[in-house]
Amino acid sequence: MSKRRSFLKSATVLGAATLLHQTSWGNQPLAQLNTKIKPKKLNPGDTIGLVAPGFAIAEEKLYLAVDTLEKMGFKTYYTDRIKGNFGYFSNTDEERAKDLNEMFANKKIDAILCARGGYGCTRILDMLDYDTILDNPKALIGFSDITALLNAIYKKTGLVCFHGPVGSTLDDEYSQSYFQKVLMEPEETLPIKNAILRDPKQYRNSEYYRYTIHAGTGQGELVGGSLSLVTAMIGTPYEIDFTDKLVFLEDVEEAPYRIDRMLTQLTDVESFTKAKGIIFGVCKGCDRKRTTDNFTLREVIMDRIGPLGIPAVYGMSFGHIPQNSTLPIGIEASFNAYKKQLKLLEPAVS
Repeated sequence: MSKRRSFLKSATVLGAATLLHQTSWGNQPLAQLNTKIKPKKLNPGDTIGLVAPGFAIAEEKLYLAVDTLEKMGFKTYYTDRIKGNFGYFSNTDEERAKDLNEMFANKKIDAILCARGGYGCTRILDMLDYDTILDNPKALIGFSDITALLNAIYKKTGLVCFHGPVGSTLDDEYSQSYFQKVLMEPEETLPIKNAILRDPKQYRNSEYYRYTIHAGTGQGELVGGSLSLVTAMIGTPYEIDFTDKLVFLEDVEEAPYRIDRMLTQLTDVESFTKAKGIIFGVCKGCDRKRTTDNFTLREVIMDRIGPLGIPAVYGMSFGHIPQNSTLPIGIEASFNAYKKQLKLLEPAVS
């Protein structure tokens, strides 16, 4: 009798677990008990699939990405969907989502690199097959509009995704270095060191200045990416929960008043005020000269973020710049705002 009771109890638990995996929220699976999933590490000779889930990519930029990856020791694969033009998109919403879903399902693909960013990723979030992604975990890498994919997939499946260079921007020594350190050479702890600015145009540009917004230290999982996309997801099923997280943010070609508006929206989100740290990359093309009718980028950031009392810094090496480090969404990290130091506290790949 006790054996039968034990069997029935086990069957009930198994059935509940199966139901949890199969139950969907529309076309989105429920979170798998918030379990973090790390993709396998990359090795020389692995195949990287290229996708363009947003804007269309120029043919020469695609070939540059292929050439860069092959010089790094990888094989590449892409479908004809990546070459098309549907207005400013690379293809229709359905075809772009299908391309990404098939890349995850394809057993011959070891990782997925977005060939470029550009608007369009939020349009396909509810077309992604999160069950397939959950069953075929692999590294997804990109930045800018890809922010939406990285955070949505992590939220829905627990799969660690990577905010890093896209195919068209990977031809940089610093970017390649952290791509390899994070995805190919996992260590128990990894300091993310800022790039040395040797280009006078960067060194003298206020947008590259590094400064502490509020001193202090923090520890938590990394989340974030493009400020525009992070705010665009507020109020949707893909909104990021910033509670106890280290939030990293960057943007490009947004005037200070637009940065002001987005940061104001973020500070009105309760979970954002509970973040453990706020880390700005370089907001390229976002600064303006101080005039009687304008604020500088720094003034806006200090005004909006400083009063929160959360350890925060500006100017770390990531964003729409050549030196773009690879930051894993969902990985535990520590942060020192005064020293402007960020360190991964666990390997991001298995």
